[in-house]
Amino acid sequence: MSRTRLSDDLPGCAMEASVAIIGGKWKGVILFHLLDGSLRFNELHRQTHGITPRLLTKQLRELEEDGLVSRTVYPVVPPKVEYALTEEALDLAPLLHSLNTWGRQWLAKRGITPLNEQPSATTGNAAT
Repeated sequence: MSRTRLSDDLPGCAMEASVAIIGGKWKGVILFHLLDGSLRFNELHRQTHGITPRLLTKQLRELEEDGLVSRTVYPVVPPKVEYALTEEALDLAPLLHSLNTWGRQWLAKRGITPLNEQPSATTGNAAT
């Protein structure tokens, strides 16, 4: 699928093109959460702490437009929609895992525990 949101200007380098596609606060996070398989909108929203539903929708649409996320609508009532990574996006898996590992190390050096790894108030276990 060709990218249609790029302006008429060509990127100066491949890194510029990469950042234009997956850059920003949420796109990498969305792609990372979809590595484990398809998710419905609300499941994905619960895993991305701090994003508004409107912005999640916008980011998913852009990722779909760029050919990294597929959206499957099932003909049931109420409507069921699932989002999944495309084959092209699966090529990003090593990069996303490496960024996650680096982020864990960076946080650990500063004594910071991410929200999804803090003990749950109800069970006392680490959240997943």
